[in-house]
Amino acid sequence: MINLKLLTSITGLALADAVNVCAFAVLIMVLVAILTKNPGKPKIALKAGLSFVLAVFLMYAVYGLVIFQIFVSIAEKIQGVSPYVFDGMSILIMIIGALNIKDFFIYRRGGIGTEMPLSLRPKVTRLINKMVSPKGSFLIGLFVTLFLLPCTIAPLVKAMDNLSSLGYTTITALPWLLYYNFLFIVPMIAIVLIVSFSFRQVEEVAGWQKKNIRRLHLISGILLFLVGLALLAGWL
Repeated sequence: MINLKLLTSITGLALADAVNVCAFAVLIMVLVAILTKNPGKPKIALKAGLSFVLAVFLMYAVYGLVIFQIFVSIAEKIQGVSPYVFDGMSILIMIIGALNIKDFFIYRRGGIGTEMPLSLRPKVTRLINKMVSPKGSFLIGLFVTLFLLPCTIAPLVKAMDNLSSLGYTTITALPWLLYYNFLFIVPMIAIVLIVSFSFRQVEEVAGWQKKNIRRLHLISGILLFLVGLALLAGWL
């Protein structure tokens, strides 16, 4: 029988994480590079975009399993203080949500915990421009997730904490992790499909993102804050 409370918690965390400015920005950079080098070849953009998204899905599965194992291995050591750890994680989610909401009112590029640091962006851009094939995009996806972790990892950590605290094993936790990651990549898949099937040019999508970046931060921030608050209050 499915644990509805856990399902709601995992779904909320994943959806809050899915509205992620970091991931959107890097994916659009990949698509721009692909279409610039392969003009008029949307199928290549489709394959490259989906390769990138697949790599992100796989790497976050790896990260999730590692995080889960860490929680499992230290479970006995933190048993006495586990409620405080749980509450601390919930508060961290709320803080990141508040930082995203702040970016709606006072926006600053490369904000801590909300966007990729500005110092890393030139390096990521150079890597992307060197690899503009589907295989290259997959490799970029594997590597670039490391740069995305600062602004995407907190909800995943909280989800794995929830699973470990409920006594899940690696095998029983894996379907939940895959479900979380699927929800996380759904918006990225949508962007790839929209661009590849030429409903909009990639430049228009990039322009839309820049124009609405504050709103994206606001949506993400509200979702994260509410999920963190619900977890802290015991509603999820």
